[in-house]
Amino acid sequence: MREIDHFISGRKMPGTPGHYGQVFDPNMGAVQAHVPLASSRELDLAVSDAAQAQKGWAQTNPQRRARVMFEFKRLLEVHMEELAHLLSSEHGKVIADSKGDIQRGLEVIEFCCGIPHLLKGEYTQGAGPGIDVYSARQPLGVVGGITPFNFPAMIPMWMFGPAIACGNAFILKPSERDPSVPVRLAELMIEAGLPPGVLNVVHGDKDTVEAILRHPTIKAVSFVGSSDIAQSVYALGAQHGKRVQAMGGAKNHGIVLADADLDQTVADLVGAAYGSAGERCMALPVVVPVGRETAEALREKLVVAIKALRIGNSTDDRAHYGPLINAAHRSKVESYLQMGVDEGAELVLDGRGFSLAGSEQGFFLGPSLFDHVTPEMRTYREEIFGPVLQIVRAETFEQGLELASRHQYGNGVAIFTRNGDAAREFADRVEVGMVGINVPIPVPVAYHSFGGWKRSGFGDLNQYGMDGVRFYTRTKTITQRWPKGGPISDQSFVIPTMR
Repeated sequence: MREIDHFISGRKMPGTPGHYGQVFDPNMGAVQAHVPLASSRELDLAVSDAAQAQKGWAQTNPQRRARVMFEFKRLLEVHMEELAHLLSSEHGKVIADSKGDIQRGLEVIEFCCGIPHLLKGEYTQGAGPGIDVYSARQPLGVVGGITPFNFPAMIPMWMFGPAIACGNAFILKPSERDPSVPVRLAELMIEAGLPPGVLNVVHGDKDTVEAILRHPTIKAVSFVGSSDIAQSVYALGAQHGKRVQAMGGAKNHGIVLADADLDQTVADLVGAAYGSAGERCMALPVVVPVGRETAEALREKLVVAIKALRIGNSTDDRAHYGPLINAAHRSKVESYLQMGVDEGAELVLDGRGFSLAGSEQGFFLGPSLFDHVTPEMRTYREEIFGPVLQIVRAETFEQGLELASRHQYGNGVAIFTRNGDAAREFADRVEVGMVGINVPIPVPVAYHSFGGWKRSGFGDLNQYGMDGVRFYTRTKTITQRWPKGGPISDQSFVIPTMR
């Protein structure tokens, strides 16, 4: 049985004997590895090591830190195939999708290569008589990241890339469901020239998460996961004086107007709803056709396209998507399918009972499609996180806009139309953090930032981009005056001004 170790001080470190989790092969449904679940002693060791390493790293000039990022980017490209196959073997997403996972993380690393420019402060000469004022961005110290199973390469790099480039040390607690890629990324960072201890990987469960949030040396924590947990992470971290950004769940809508190119829209919807078996917070699991004719035409085309999907092993180059992460999650998604039937929605296509020849024990689930879903249904209100698409019909543009705006989640939304005026109005008025116009998965590029509204995001700074730099630094403002000699100024007991 393969053992996956912690990664502390630049080397692998075994965990406490007998205290471990199981890592499955989703394609075959069998346990393939054990992963240690950190004790408080192991976390303390990782944090102490990081705090010591951070002192020297913070004093390393930004240009040299950028060179580590440049080399790490090169190594990611060299090891792309290896990383993608390792990722797919534990997550189950197809190889092409795993490469996309890595590439989107790599693009944030590219952004971090510009850290000397991004850390520049502001300067005012002569703000007062002989007085200059300038500001500097300085690292926080030791910071942490808690990442989900669905993007084991991209989201860790979203977090540790900006944090480390800014001069912090980073404690990464990846998902215990697919932990191998984060460890491999840490190894490549060391190979790229990062000093040991600046990036430590500690595996664990709920207890480890709480220990990170309570640890007095960790100054900030970034989290991505479900909304209920994100809210509790935000509250507990804030209670212990930490800066926290906690990204939660989603129920992204796709609004389809009557003038949309339906063939292109269907292709976009099917890819966005069923790619990665729907295990994406930026998946598009709800489509809102406006008008009866649009709804009927869209449904007819969707059924044809969905029936043509190929489900296969993660190494099958012809497969559109692979298995879910584990049996428990597949059961959860199946329970939502039954719930939808019980609530009165029409189950047009039922993916339950799907079996892949040669991989009968794998965690596969066929694509499902609901129609006549209503906003009152629990299956609409909650995130399913599986290969399930729901049709919620609207009569007017205003109804479609209201559906997306009033949902408890506000992560992403898309509108499909040829009407520029309607698209502009929708983008301006919709109460959602990320908007796509004829773009089904509107994940911003690396030099913008990622973040949702309402219960999709807790905290006021988003992931990566300049928000990432702001999150992992604090501003120090210096007001300076150099005396020229001469008479001593009179004592002043009033607040200083620049008059």
